[in-house]
Amino acid sequence: MDLEFTSWNFSSKTSAHGRLTRCATLSFAGFFLLQIFTGDSIPAQTPSSSAAKLSNSRWVDNTLKGLSVEQKIGQMLQVRVYADYYDLGDPAYRLVADQIQRYHIGSVDLGARMSGPNLRKGSPTQVARIINHLQQISELPLLVGADIERGLASRLSDVPDFPFPMAFGAIDDPRTVEEFGAVTAREARAVGIHWAFAPVADVNSNPDNPIINTRSFGEDPIRVGELVAAYILGAHHNGLLVAVKHFPGHGDTSTDSHMGVVRVGGDRQHLAKYELPPFKMAIAAGADSMLLAHAMVPALDPDEKKISTTSPKIVTDFLKHELGFRGVVITDALEMRGLISLYPQEANPSGHAAIDAIKAGADVLMLPRDLEGTFNAIVAAVRNKEILESRIDESVRKILVLKAAAGLSESRFVDVAEVHRLFPDTAAENFAQHIADEAVTLVRNNGKLLPLSLRGNGRVNASPEAAAAADQGLVVVSFTDSYNSRLGHEFDRQMKLRRPDAKIFHYYNDHINSDAVPSEIIPVVKSGGQVVVAAFVTHVPGRQVMSHGRLISAVGLSGESAEFLEDIVAAAHEKTIVVALGSPYLILSYPKIQTYVCTYSLTATAEVAVAKSLFGEIQNHAVLPVTLTGVADRGFSLPWPRNPETSRDGTALR
Repeated sequence: MDLEFTSWNFSSKTSAHGRLTRCATLSFAGFFLLQIFTGDSIPAQTPSSSAAKLSNSRWVDNTLKGLSVEQKIGQMLQVRVYADYYDLGDPAYRLVADQIQRYHIGSVDLGARMSGPNLRKGSPTQVARIINHLQQISELPLLVGADIERGLASRLSDVPDFPFPMAFGAIDDPRTVEEFGAVTAREARAVGIHWAFAPVADVNSNPDNPIINTRSFGEDPIRVGELVAAYILGAHHNGLLVAVKHFPGHGDTSTDSHMGVVRVGGDRQHLAKYELPPFKMAIAAGADSMLLAHAMVPALDPDEKKISTTSPKIVTDFLKHELGFRGVVITDALEMRGLISLYPQEANPSGHAAIDAIKAGADVLMLPRDLEGTFNAIVAAVRNKEILESRIDESVRKILVLKAAAGLSESRFVDVAEVHRLFPDTAAENFAQHIADEAVTLVRNNGKLLPLSLRGNGRVNASPEAAAAADQGLVVVSFTDSYNSRLGHEFDRQMKLRRPDAKIFHYYNDHINSDAVPSEIIPVVKSGGQVVVAAFVTHVPGRQVMSHGRLISAVGLSGESAEFLEDIVAAAHEKTIVVALGSPYLILSYPKIQTYVCTYSLTATAEVAVAKSLFGEIQNHAVLPVTLTGVADRGFSLPWPRNPETSRDGTALR
């Protein structure tokens, strides 16, 4: 069944205390709404009966007793698996299958490979079949995790295209996040994913952060914590485990830990006020696991050779003892330079890093660069008593408890026929579009352009100024990374539907195959009556560019693209609307922008939502979840001007 989301009030605001109370008491309401949402009776995960708990405990004890040292160590290791293999005979797949069997692997991370500027993703059916086969060949049930921060669309194709977490921060309603967590859980468990490497609890207080950015709910620690807790509630009620990340905070940094060593500054009081509240609230909400940041945190451990991943002071003394966390501790990927670069002289840096992480208190070691070297190093460390076997047992017991909590002690397979019945999930797709619509935020408006006129479709806007501008034509310029990227295509289609007369240009950040060079586009911009610039900018892990002779991690436009946008704003600032599809911080580099719109996401749903907004079809109440220094404070937004050419509910008149 389809759900009419417009009847729900997702924009209500309460005090901080009210939001905390509501977040803690929504379990029944969230479950009730889920029954409506799915159209089926899908039971929420309920507390185990005494008999079930006893059965799980026996399974954990008996399984642990029967494992060799090598098997125990394998349970602590995690490898990456993809969903785009041609078939089970694919050499890349056979390599992963061999690793799982040879090293007794305990968990896998479902990833997606890059194909040019795009991710190669598997369909829900592909994923379910691959996971079922991996479960079949594994000696113990595998925990399957994935970075599904914005739902399955982060890793799968043909699934609802939810926006990035910062969009939820703009909506500022825990109920919405709880429902998102519920939908994510239902879909994830259907395809065989048990463990979300989400939610992101980082507080994005640094506009120059190249890796967190829109992955964070925002910059206010308490609000971020409330939304983190709401996600956990929705996920848990539908059987999904969570890994809250990146402890103790990755938001106030300007380095990408994929590329180098990250440093989190400030004293303990600063950490307690800004970085730690979401993690404390996550622990209170019952977080199953905590994913560590590869970050130096001098306030917690002044040793410059230690990062969170390898620091007993941070993991054992602070996280476990001081904060009281009793769940599974998982590292971020051990292959990342932010960790490996700390072992420049080591013959086996992966093995050394893994041993240090275990000594620090980590239970699951994610994606070691050298699996064989890591496995052998840990085995040797246990054999020579550098690491006690009892320390390994402690971690493996936690991992087995997590598997039992996911129901893997009873069954490890999923029903592919059920996957066929669930997808496409129309109700969830509508929900994803609703979220994108609700998140679009108007930050600046000079009053001369919005809403755009539909005159090109034979309609006349009531505003004489806008109608006169429409007579001179609409020019749309999109900035995306590559000609081969999927970004911008849906936006083009939506704009053409509303304004067939629009002149649309694409300028690519790699400068290859752009529709025209800046010197050709600028005259068109000057002669047009209305200009829309759609800038697709957000975090891109590992994306580095040369700037003034220095290699930097890029989070926005750079080089010729940055200069071109500056030229457009200089030439036509009064008649130009700039839309940030992704990072809201774009305007900080272009303070002359007079009309500015934020979507916080690089998704097709965001492209549809912003087109609706530009033509006055949306009247939402989203607010900025971050501060744009010198432009607008957190919590700010302008009301959307209504288009008299649309009906009361915002749909375009035809």
